[in-house]
Amino acid sequence: MKTTIAAISGSLKSTSSNTNILRALAVMAPNNVVVTVIEGLDTLPHFNPEAEEEIASVNLFRQKIKEADAVIFSTPEYAFGIPGILKNALDWLVSSGELNTKPVAAISASPLYPGGDKALASLLLTLTALGTNMGANSSLSIGSIKIKMNEAGEITHAETIQALELLLNSLIENIALSKTEYIE
Repeated sequence: MKTTIAAISGSLKSTSSNTNILRALAVMAPNNVVVTVIEGLDTLPHFNPEAEEEIASVNLFRQKIKEADAVIFSTPEYAFGIPGILKNALDWLVSSGELNTKPVAAISASPLYPGGDKALASLLLTLTALGTNMGANSSLSIGSIKIKMNEAGEITHAETIQALELLLNSLIENIALSKTEYIE
């Protein structure tokens, strides 16, 4: 049986380092783990709790999150926070509970040295409010990302690759642990 991980980028940019990180994780994943980058955050309307049940793009987004065994987020930092598009998507999950107790991992990457640490802190705060299950090694801030990737967007920096492998393996362990706890 395959383990499924939904991967959500906080950037809509086609050449986004954060989206490329999620694609790299999909390649790094073991054969029994499928990492799928979820696209279409730009199809979600502004959050409106009075219109929740009527919006097809919201229902599809929620279904993808619900069906996944875990979720990995990777986000840039905009004005010391997460991009509005990602916050809007997370807001759509507040009352419906798809992330409640779900294993998650969070990454921020930035061309600046701090690596989007303020965005990561903001994302972690929101994920905590949503009741997610964050295990050991479930967050990572990657600074100076542009010099750690080649022109094709592939990660070339050995320490970054190792850090991503640790995060992915920790998430997979957390998934297995959460399934065991659920059964008992």
